[in-house]
Amino acid sequence: MIRIGIVGYGNLGRGVAKAVDICPDMELRAVFTRRDPRSIKIADSNVAVLSVDSVANMVDDIDVMIFCGGSASDLPVQGPFFASLFNTVDSYDTHAMIPGYMASIDAVAKNTTAIISTGWDPGLFSIMRVLFEAVLPDGDNYTFWGEGLSQGHSDAIRRIKGVLHAAQYTVPVESAVNSVRSGARPVLGTRQKHLRKCFVVADDDADKDEIENAIKTMPHYFADYNTSVHFIDADEFAKTHTNMPHGGMVLRSGNTVGVNTGDGNTVGVNTGDDRTFGHNQHMEFSLKLESNPEFTGSVLVAYARAAYRMSKEGLYGAKTVLDVPLSYLAIKDRLDVIRELL
Repeated sequence: MIRIGIVGYGNLGRGVAKAVDICPDMELRAVFTRRDPRSIKIADSNVAVLSVDSVANMVDDIDVMIFCGGSASDLPVQGPFFASLFNTVDSYDTHAMIPGYMASIDAVAKNTTAIISTGWDPGLFSIMRVLFEAVLPDGDNYTFWGEGLSQGHSDAIRRIKGVLHAAQYTVPVESAVNSVRSGARPVLGTRQKHLRKCFVVADDDADKDEIENAIKTMPHYFADYNTSVHFIDADEFAKTHTNMPHGGMVLRSGNTVGVNTGDGNTVGVNTGDDRTFGHNQHMEFSLKLESNPEFTGSVLVAYARAAYRMSKEGLYGAKTVLDVPLSYLAIKDRLDVIRELL
């Protein structure tokens, strides 16, 4: 059995615990928290709930530690510390900072395996982008997110004076998606790719016009998007906006050079701009998730299995989803995977 530890027990931590529970080759050994451990309630009484400060005492009891904290402040500190002691898996998702984060992990993971930036983006979507580009080198990748709840953007709205509750959904622009699927290979800006829908419960005395303006002009969050703001009451919010759906898609449109003439020969088609095109090809991978944290937790758990196997082979250091063979993720052994799924 692979003995799992969880660091952080919010939405993602609970999603990881549920995923571990249905894996016959794993057991949840402990949850580590910065809160009072007595405040964490877990159904399985065999799972220890411990202060994160006591983690060094559990080195011999945990095979893989799964991080469930945030990328902004938690993982940059916790990641290197834990990776020096345990095999680890995390969902670090600040794309531009991944190379630096990876280097900080690799510097300390001398006898451990640390798989970083797992989940679905980065994670599964990253794999698709690399695969699609390798198969269709003459092409363009497009990534769309949603329709789904953005926790960070929802939190940004809640920080506005007069806002009691808020949910923000990222929605792909349908015409942009259809344009990509048609093979047009459009150049799309931020505003052309996604819409932002905001549902807000405001205090009775709040100025809704001011709230709406504060949302739509908020830099880095809404100012660059077509944003709609809908004011609703608390009952409607509780009924329809407390789940955590999400999803998205990665697409690539490209061309394979050459057109079959029907006589066994293949000729190129000159477009007049020194490029030769043949057949249009399209690749697509999509997710539609009722629970973002539960799905993300399931991805982390699969990569925990891979981290355990790689550590047994002495494949130490910082790894990404691009470094892990797919067969290492499977519950089944390699030959069964080849026999049943290849």
